[in-house]
Amino acid sequence: MEGDLVRINEWLLPLSWLYGRGVALRNALFDMGILESRTYNIPIINVGNLTVGGTGKTPHTEYLIRLLKPTYKVAVLSRGYKRKTKGYVLATEKSTVEEIGDEPWQMRKKFPDIYIAVDRSRRHGIERLCSDEETRDVDVILLDDAYQHRYVQPGVNILLVDYHRMVTDDKLLPAGRLREPKESIRRAHMVVVTKCPHDIKPMGYRVIQRQLSLMPFQKLFFTSLRYNRLQALFSDSSRDLPTPTGGEHVMLLTGIASPEQMLIDLKQYCNDITPLSYPDHHYFSPEDVQEINQKFKSMPQPRLIITTEKDASRLRKAEGLSPEVREALYVLPVEVQFMRNEQTSFNDKILGYVRENPRNSIVD
Repeated sequence: MEGDLVRINEWLLPLSWLYGRGVALRNALFDMGILESRTYNIPIINVGNLTVGGTGKTPHTEYLIRLLKPTYKVAVLSRGYKRKTKGYVLATEKSTVEEIGDEPWQMRKKFPDIYIAVDRSRRHGIERLCSDEETRDVDVILLDDAYQHRYVQPGVNILLVDYHRMVTDDKLLPAGRLREPKESIRRAHMVVVTKCPHDIKPMGYRVIQRQLSLMPFQKLFFTSLRYNRLQALFSDSSRDLPTPTGGEHVMLLTGIASPEQMLIDLKQYCNDITPLSYPDHHYFSPEDVQEINQKFKSMPQPRLIITTEKDASRLRKAEGLSPEVREALYVLPVEVQFMRNEQTSFNDKILGYVRENPRNSIVD
């Protein structure tokens, strides 16, 4: 059911109260205009959340890329979390995970015909994308994870909410995982409840609608995850597979914030799954590689390792993976699909904004 993964550290609630005072003051300064939220002469769409990781920003950003790139020159601007460079970096075919971060690297690999840039300062990144000779033909900019970056006012603010960690049930950091109070939902033009199970009943939709209590101008959508063919990570591995057959013993190897829905979905195909989870954006150390090798070796045959696209970008660089692990390591690509037949409605609103609003405005 929705909200079933919310865990609150009650003893940290006093610190959450202090954190909330600071967030409220910052938001008030923006609301009063003391801190400036700047608009730009180009359509800007933000995909973000109120929680720390795990809502599916990358697959939703990739959905927008697929929707827009046949007609428009698209740029994605990200912070490039955990990269080892500073300042503005425009990704090229030679860029590494260390230079731009795992999620931008994944998108650059999948969509080489769009611009991928990273910059801690979204303002500076937008200005570079719009003015630099090599990117100045950009038509629309997608901001990755900039809901809290209020120095930029996007034309469309898309807020993602994890079905399993409803913001209405969560608490502020550090007791919970909220970056901002749930009242900050009001800044969103669209709210997307992500990672939904495929069998939600009509009453389930209505319960969530009541919980979120959106304003009339805010549009609510629901998405679930759709998995594609397993792909061999290393070129010397076996051929790609459609899905696990059900007879394999599967290790689910992840370094993402919320692997729970992936585990639930895989149980439809696999009877025996061994989760091996690391923190979000985790770089695999020699000790981690040794743990992976040993745990896989202890699993009975036939055996298989499944990982995410984001983790694959870092596992490619991990040294010391055994030949058996490399042979058995597969990537499970994921896409989002809209529920209740609302894909067309969502697409029309996004395409309408970009087409009809060459300068920033909100979605009607």
